[in-house]
Amino acid sequence: MQLSAIKIEKPELVNFILGQTHFIKSVEDIHEALVGAVPGIKFGLAFCEASGERLIRWTGTDEAMIALARKNAQAIGAGHAFILFLAEGYYPINVLNAVKMVPEVCHVFCATANPTEVILAETEQGRAILGLVDGFSPKGIEDEAGIAWRKGFLRNIGYKL
Repeated sequence: MQLSAIKIEKPELVNFILGQTHFIKSVEDIHEALVGAVPGIKFGLAFCEASGERLIRWTGTDEAMIALARKNAQAIGAGHAFILFLAEGYYPINVLNAVKMVPEVCHVFCATANPTEVILAETEQGRAILGLVDGFSPKGIEDEAGIAWRKGFLRNIGYKL
């Protein structure tokens, strides 16, 4: 068995969701969940089929996001993995529950815009996602000024009253 780390390639402000699902039907079901959750959403989705033709299946509403999804799914190459890129201005908080509610979705590894590395194991059979590195390690512990900044930030962007 070999371990490797694959960097997710994407523009800095683009968010993505990486997960695992179990059925080819997932491609259409995740697509429908997204457009139902956020009308007009711009996204690209790719899914690594683990049996049959073993193709990277894909869909989406934005050509640039579809290209990112296909490229990163091919780099990851782990059976039944899916990666969903949201165009700038669209956020996981608005679609994550809809994605998790798709019956075929087994697991969500992350939903982030951070620099991310996917940790893979490869055997003779294929690849598996073991986990990931999402962003960077903490530099310290939040103090009172940090708490005040966090609370103000969340209220300024409309996520808290």
